[in-house]
Amino acid sequence: MNEIEQVAPVNPFTNAPVAARPSVSALANTDAQRAIAEVQAAMMIARANPRDPVAAMDRILNDCTRPGLAEAAVYQYSRGGSDITGPSIRLAEAIGQRWGNLKTSVRELEQHRDYSTVQTVAWDLETGYQCDKVFQVQHIRHSKRGASKLEDPRDIYENIANNAARRLRACILAVIPGDVVEAAVAQCEVTMKAKADTSPEAMRKMLDYFGTFGVAKEQIEKRIQRRIDAIQPAQVVTLKKIAASLRDGMSVAADWFEPAEHPEQVEQPASRVDQVKAKLRKNVIKPEDNPATGAPEGDPSQPMPGDLA
Repeated sequence: MNEIEQVAPVNPFTNAPVAARPSVSALANTDAQRAIAEVQAAMMIARANPRDPVAAMDRILNDCTRPGLAEAAVYQYSRGGSDITGPSIRLAEAIGQRWGNLKTSVRELEQHRDYSTVQTVAWDLETGYQCDKVFQVQHIRHSKRGASKLEDPRDIYENIANNAARRLRACILAVIPGDVVEAAVAQCEVTMKAKADTSPEAMRKMLDYFGTFGVAKEQIEKRIQRRIDAIQPAQVVTLKKIAASLRDGMSVAADWFEPAEHPEQVEQPASRVDQVKAKLRKNVIKPEDNPATGAPEGDPSQPMPGDLA
C-alpha cells in the first residue's frame, strides 16, 4: 500500500516584497522633528513681527480701566502679620495677551494614584526667554474638616487646574518686565477706587459672594468697623482684593475674618412640669375674654392653669 506523501504548506507571500516598518525610535524622532519645526516657525513669525512696547503698554493700561478686570486683578493675603498684595492670574493672563509674542502652556506630565506631575511654561518667542515650573499636585482636598482624598476625575482635574494657575501666573510674571506689571496694578487700583460701587445692590451681591465662602455679614462689619450700609470706597476695594484672594485660593476666610459669634441659646425648661407651664402661658386667656381672672396675659405674679399648689 502506497503511503501518501505529505507536503508542507507554502506561504504564498514568501517572495513578496516587505515594506520597511518604522521603529519606535523613528516615530519618536519624527515627533521631535515636528515639534522643533513648530517652535522654529513660531519664533520666526514672532521676530518678523516684533512687538511695539509703547502700543502694547497702551493696550494693557486700557484694559485695566475696565471695572470687571480691575476688580479681579489684585489679590491680597495675610502672612506674618502683614497684608501682601499682588497681580492675580486674571491680570497676568490679560497682560500676556496684550504684550504679545508670548507662548504659555500647562501640561500634565504624569499621573499616579496619589499625585500628578505638572509643568507650566511661559515663553517669550521674540527674546527666547523662558520660565517653566515642574511640580507635583497631591490628589487631596483640604478643608476645615480635614484632608480628603480625591477619586472623581473631575475633582482631580479641577484641583490640578487650580494649582497650575498659580504656577502659570508666576511664570508669566517672570517673563513680563516688572515695570509693566507694576503700571498695570497701579492702573487697576485707580480704576477700583474710581468705580467703587457702594450701592445697596452692589453690597448685597458682595455679601452673597462672601457667603459662598462661609463669611457672614456680621464678620464683614466687624472687619471694616462699621455697618455695611456705611462702607467707604476704599474699604470696598480692600474687600474686593480679599474676594480675589479667596477665589484664587491664595488664602482662606479664616485669614481675614474672625469666627462668627453664635447666637445665644434659648434656655429650655428643666422639667416636664415647667414645659407644661410654658405652653399654658402661651395659650393663656386674655382678661377681656375672661374678666373673672382679672390677670393680664402672661403675668408671672398670677397663678396659671395647671400650676401646682
